[in-house]
Amino acid sequence: MDADALADARRAEWERLDALSRARLDGAGVDELIVRYRAASADLAELKTSVGDSPQGAYVSSVLSKARLRLTGASDSILTQIARFFVDQLPAALYRLRWTTLVIAVVFVAITVLVAAWIAGDPALVASLGPADFLEQYAEESFTDYYTENPAAVFAGMVWTNNAWIAAQCVLFGVTGIWPLYVIVQNAFVVGVAAAIMTVHDRLDVMVLYILPHGMLELTSIFVAAAAGLHLFWAWVAPGHRTRGAALAQEGRALATVAIGLVFALFLSGLVEGFVTGWSLPWPIKIGIGAAALAVFLVYMLLVGGRAYRRGERGDLLEYEAGTPQLTAG
Repeated sequence: MDADALADARRAEWERLDALSRARLDGAGVDELIVRYRAASADLAELKTSVGDSPQGAYVSSVLSKARLRLTGASDSILTQIARFFVDQLPAALYRLRWTTLVIAVVFVAITVLVAAWIAGDPALVASLGPADFLEQYAEESFTDYYTENPAAVFAGMVWTNNAWIAAQCVLFGVTGIWPLYVIVQNAFVVGVAAAIMTVHDRLDVMVLYILPHGMLELTSIFVAAAAGLHLFWAWVAPGHRTRGAALAQEGRALATVAIGLVFALFLSGLVEGFVTGWSLPWPIKIGIGAAALAVFLVYMLLVGGRAYRRGERGDLLEYEAGTPQLTAG
């Protein structure tokens, strides 16, 4: 086949396709664009098969690329995607979890209080935790020394990475329905045991003071992660009109954003734990800083997230990014 001859015969059609790719189209124009796109694709295939790489083939390929973008759309810039993530997708996903997060928080506090009261009220249970001198040292020194025994930056980084990993596990393994519950119950039991030891040694007030500054945001973040995991589990159990695969994919895309967002929240709580909790500042100031950090998170979750949710955002990717959804019976 003569590439020049084909180009002479088809050039007007290729130029028309190029013009359609840049024009504002009505329904008939879109139909023509599709027809000419298919014809030009066939021409390109014939050129590639017959003569390989050629200037004519390069021209047709560039025209087809512009037409393809017109048909399928182009992805947004990275800055636009980042802005959409933090303004729409992440806060909307967090907002969806608000009531489940509240229930988990209440359950966590209830388990902690019950475990602490149960152990502190039974001397035999207290004795089973360890020798009396060990428990006394824990209450008088070890508990508070934990926050100052490492350099602040190292300690902040350590607790941040540990908590971020726990939050990610709650989300990623939430489909099991077991892991988020295990994390919440285990942590509530650990805190309850510590509270029992501190109560027996009349140091419960010290424990509360040392936990509150960073714990308000840290624990809230873990509760949110557990809520995201349970929502993912529920999408598998009760997918509604969607197939289970489609429900898991949609919820997984939406709630994976929560795991990413909680990295930033836990980074903030890690800074508070490393640089505020162990500082020699008045306790009202320490607790005030922790409360301010929690307030920022709650405003973002409830106010910003509520607005995004009412605009129809649910935290999922755009159709261009996620793929066209499969239609199901209503």
